Amino acid sequence: MATTLKALKYTSFTGFRSMRFIFRSVSTLVLAEHEGGAISKASLSAVEAAKSLGDDCSVSVLLAGCGASLQQAAAHAASSHSSIHQVLTADSENFQHPLAEPWAKLVHLVQHKGSYSHIIAASNSFGKNILPRAAALLDVSPITDVVNICSSNQFVRPIYAGNALCTVRYTGNNPCLLTIRSTSFPVPAALFHSISNEAPISQVDLSTFCEESIGKSRYLTHTSQDKERPDLGSARVVVTGGRALKSMDNFKMIEKLAEKLGAAVGATRAAVDAGFVPNDLQVGQTGKVVAPELYMAFGVSGAIQHIAGMRDSKIIVAVNKDADAPIFQVADYGLVGDLFEVIPELLEKLPEKK
Repeated sequence: MATTLKALKYTSFTGFRSMRFIFRSVSTLVLAEHEGGAISKASLSAVEAAKSLGDDCSVSVLLAGCGASLQQAAAHAASSHSSIHQVLTADSENFQHPLAEPWAKLVHLVQHKGSYSHIIAASNSFGKNILPRAAALLDVSPITDVVNICSSNQFVRPIYAGNALCTVRYTGNNPCLLTIRSTSFPVPAALFHSISNEAPISQVDLSTFCEESIGKSRYLTHTSQDKERPDLGSARVVVTGGRALKSMDNFKMIEKLAEKLGAAVGATRAAVDAGFVPNDLQVGQTGKVVAPELYMAFGVSGAIQHIAGMRDSKIIVAVNKDADAPIFQVADYGLVGDLFEVIPELLEKLPEKK
């Protein structure tokens, strides 16, 4: 009996040593988006998520582009987060626009040189565009929309339009590819004042990068919302309108209210499909996921697909003339009333934005 106990004890210790070894070998590559010479907030949230993989996790940030804007973004990334150990830049005209094909080839190239255990991107249009194709090239299965990282191989993601959470254990080969919801991994404001050293910046060797096999997609044009208005994905206040506004002209009331509050404008899928606003303002499961400090919903019924994109908001205010609307089940404050009476009254009583 004593011999058996001794053997069991030894086996347990060996397994523990093996787990510690795997834990120490964690290294992460973050696919970062940049614009105007700065790394995006969503990409910084991906770096923040990488911290949850382990205290000893080495984080490298990959930026691609060309010219001065790439170098400015690299300098910004090197000093933007204390967890970044290295910034990799791929400078080529092939990356002037973030198309999926060249980016996926780049990720494949960098992974074979760096042998990272994890590759992370934000779950936005940038990350959703690149990661699946990169996963196919690396012959691994990606895990999407991660909202919590339990360990280096165990993650939590929403299912059924956010009505349930699923814990997933990754048992495949390296690398483990993840997209994370940036709203679930906010970057502490105090972090930006505590960074003393800049991470080193190095160039990716593109001598073996095959331009002929990049793909058949071509960049045509780019449209974006009004730069004077806060970005929908990171705004502190979001004002959203639904199909009950009935027309594009009526939706301008939402825009006026957002202007007075210094807020971003959002819309339901029904409002977007009706042509009231462009689809880049859509909030929901098939749109953008937001988590502002204040979310105001006017004429929004509260379909589960929409709630999946805003249920993490700190305070939710809903105005709807239907007292049984599902939106009231998640709202902190609800008002049963006609939005065509409520919004003009709010516009009248709110002071002008300074």
